[in-house]
Amino acid sequence: MGNAGPIDEYVASMRHALRGPGGARRDLLTEARDSLLDAAEAYEGEGLPRAEAERLAVADFGTVPEVAPGFQGELAVSQGRRTAMLLFLSVPLTAFLWAVIWRVFPESPHVEEIKPVWFGPLARTVDLSQLGVGVVGGLVLLALGRGSRRIRRPARLTRWLGMFVWIQTPLIGAMGLTLAVASQGPVGFSGYLPGLAVSVVSYLFSIAQLYNAAHCLRCTRAISALGSTDLSAADRERSLSRS
Repeated sequence: MGNAGPIDEYVASMRHALRGPGGARRDLLTEARDSLLDAAEAYEGEGLPRAEAERLAVADFGTVPEVAPGFQGELAVSQGRRTAMLLFLSVPLTAFLWAVIWRVFPESPHVEEIKPVWFGPLARTVDLSQLGVGVVGGLVLLALGRGSRRIRRPARLTRWLGMFVWIQTPLIGAMGLTLAVASQGPVGFSGYLPGLAVSVVSYLFSIAQLYNAAHCLRCTRAISALGSTDLSAADRERSLSRS
């Protein structure tokens, strides 16, 4: 970094300050850098030395503490959309796969005698909970997509989604485990390859959901750490328009 100019140093500082999906963060930084370079070239066209032109471009753009919250707000929304998309696709798919497995799995004819009276209501609760998570994912995806400009503080929705997933995913997993224990296996399921494959898929989806939910919380906490409660894409556009 010893030979880096003011613009490169500024972008590096911004990169260090931001938290969010790698691709979205690279796009934002590239956009900011291009805007700064355009402003610097305009100053150079007025006869200023390159270093001075870059310093003025950075000064016009705003300091990292001033600009970063707007960028971080958009990264939080991007992470929220990613998590919502995962929920919208993976949760209904998981529920469908399990529905198919339980229709084709050769259960013991005495399985109904093993199951306690609360098994049926709890199984329906799991199904409805999974359906609800998928619906929530779809609604949040819509809100953070086409509806994001109508929401005053969209990053708060990302934070809410992260907390929701961290509550619902372990809860649904615990209910599913309770059902498995209550049905005593079920008998023969440990060697049933289609069922084991769906189990692996379910575990991977759950891990991915929790991982993305953790990043939702991380991205939104970073907004407060940068000194702002929440900023939308419109705030970032105003920052870019300064240059």
